[in-house]
Parts: sequence; structure tokens; C-alpha cells
Amino acid sequence: MERRVVVTGMGAVTPLGSTVEDYWNGLKNGECGIDYIQKFDTTDYKVKVAGEVKGFDPELYMTKKDVKRNDLYAVYALAAAVQAFEDSKMNMEKEDATRVGVIVGSGIGGLMTMQEQVIRMHDRGPARVSPLFIPMTIGNMAAGNIAIRLGAKGTCENIVTACATGTNCIGSAFREIKHGYLDACVAGGAEAAVCEIGVAGFTNLTALSTAEDPKDACKPFDKNRDGFVMGDGAGVLILEELEHAKARGAKIYGEIVGYGATGDAYHMTAPSPDGEGAARAMTLAMEEAGIAPEQVAYINAHGTSTHANDAGETAAIKLAFGDAAQQVAISSTKSMTGHLLGAAGAIEAIACIKALEEGFLPATINYHTPDEECDLDYIPNEGRKAEDAQYALSNSLGFGGHNGVLCFKKWSE
Repeated sequence: MERRVVVTGMGAVTPLGSTVEDYWNGLKNGECGIDYIQKFDTTDYKVKVAGEVKGFDPELYMTKKDVKRNDLYAVYALAAAVQAFEDSKMNMEKEDATRVGVIVGSGIGGLMTMQEQVIRMHDRGPARVSPLFIPMTIGNMAAGNIAIRLGAKGTCENIVTACATGTNCIGSAFREIKHGYLDACVAGGAEAAVCEIGVAGFTNLTALSTAEDPKDACKPFDKNRDGFVMGDGAGVLILEELEHAKARGAKIYGEIVGYGATGDAYHMTAPSPDGEGAARAMTLAMEEAGIAPEQVAYINAHGTSTHANDAGETAAIKLAFGDAAQQVAISSTKSMTGHLLGAAGAIEAIACIKALEEGFLPATINYHTPDEECDLDYIPNEGRKAEDAQYALSNSLGFGGHNGVLCFKKWSE
């Protein structure tokens, strides 16, 4: 028998704040977390702006030793996981630890550590490379450290699908619980790629915005969009089987009812222009949820603010939704956070859950000039109340043609 899967805890470290409350309030208020890069000197860089995490204190969640022994992406992941686990009020001593899993990924992994240690080897020789270089760099260490910290002994995985990582991790956790392999799972994504090599690499790929005004750099679906803005952070959900959550009196934030994962089989970095792969992922998520396109009130779009993505995603929504595409409300919260790469789908899942819980749909800020290729309802500049909203989709579309879509339902018995 297939089982229902609910969300009982959430944690977030984002450019809008380092808790779910601060992040969600920032989205509701249409705040922009993008600013001039502070981590390094951008004098020689075309790109000057990013969504950096500000005012974050890792020692609220871990020891100094933990911070030193982990790359920043894993520090963000562990912080978000601790937040989410504490929010869920789950007591591992009362759980069968072998039935609690961790599926938390990163699109790139320990990029800052790679950069630092390669420079150290070049300047000072191979003997000076840190003995922790490998464990600090590999992308599975976020999941591993979370499992160690929480004592979770079930499935422990790191799914890597570029910008779809967080969504695919949550989707896989959903299926593990739905089909009976786990009772609960810690799921999400983390990233810390705003560093010299990360910004240089994406800049030379001509993927990033070169806008000088950080507050207007990320403008998804706007005719004058010129590239995405990098962001750092993490998002983590606690997923549980419904009866398991009810038995321990857990607070339920929302329900996951569908998941679609597809491949474009088209190009290394560009999405398929007709949106066929993304459309199929949306359709699969709605079919698993047992709903028609007309029942979806909100789509949190991938909406990166690149020309190809936003046009392709608009085409995909039209393909998946048909006539209902003109009625569904869509927004890209990346306009406020930047693009958190492997963590994007995780923090955007939180946005969907909160949107349904509170009946409020966040906006796409910086929307000034309509584009004839992007002619749907993108909730321009101001969020709106939607108290009757029952279903939401969260889209994530990664380099390599990876498409992941989650379908959420407002919580009701």
C-alpha cells in the first residue's frame, strides 16, 4: 500500500536570512538578498554581485571543530538540518534509526576547499595539502555529517543533478517513504560556490548577469534579463510517513503528493527550447498527485533570469498545462535570493509549503518589461493572497538536462 508523505520540519540558510522565518518573511516582503560580493575582491571580475549568506553563526548548530573540518557548503547543510530536525521535534532515541534516512545533495560540493588547497599545493608543495582535503571536498559529506549528527542509519545518499539537486533529493526521499523503505527522511540541498573560481567559471560560461545594480540584477521573465545571479545556502525538510507523524503528535506543514523527474537529452547547459522535458516532469508530478492542471494554484518556477531558461520554461508550462497555463500564478523567488544551484530546489520547496500554509504567493521582483516570449502570470513585483490555493508545483531544471518537479498539497486530513 502506498503511504502519504508529509513535511514536519524545515530549516534554511539563505541570502534572505538564516532561518525559515527570516527567509519566508523576506520573500513575503519582496526583499532582495542580492548585493555586492564581499567574500573576495571582484576588481578583475565582470560579475560583481551575488546572493551571499550574511550574519550566519554556524556555532549555533555545531562546534568550532565541526566548522573547521567541513567546507562551507556542508556547514550550511548541517545548520539547516539541525534547524529542521529541532523544528520537527523528532526524538531519535524513540525512533528506529534504521528507518530514518538522509538524502541531502550539493551540485558542486566543496568548491571553496578545492580552490584553497590547489593554490596551497601550487604555492607550497603537495606535502602541505590538508589531510582533510578529500572529505571536505566530496559532495556526499553533507549527508554523511547530518546522519552522524542525528544518528540516522537508513538510506544515506547524495544526489547530484546540478541545479535540480535539491528537488531530486526531496523527490527521492518522498518515494523512499511512500513505498515503505523509510518512515522519515532528512532531505534537501546545500551550496557554497560563490568564490573566485566559481564566479569565474560561470562568468566565462556567459551564464551570469553582469548588471552593476545588485538589487536589479536578477529579473526572471523580464525582457531585459541578462543572466542568473549566484547564491549560497541550504534548505532541508523533514519528511515523514503520515501515520508515523500523527502517532508522535508532530506538527504538519504540508504534504508531498507528486514528483516528476526527466531528462532533456539535448545539451550540456542549454534547456530544450520547446520545454518538452520540463513539461513531462510537471505532467508526471501532477499525474502522481492525481490532479488536473486546473487545480494547480501556484508554480515556483526555476526562473533563473537567463534568456534560454525563462523562455524554455514558459514553453514547458504551456505544454504541460494547455489552456490552464494562462490561469496559473507563477513566480521566481530567485529574483530575491539568486540561484542557489544545488540548494535552489530545497529552499524553493520551503517557499511552496509556506505559500500553501499561509495562502500567500511570493512575487517575482524586478519585473519591469514584459517579454513576448514570456507571456504568463509571473506575479510581478508584489506577492498576493491566495487563501484557496490547494496545490503548488516547484520546478528545477539543471545543467545536463535534468528536470525535477515536486507537487505539494496544502495540509488537510
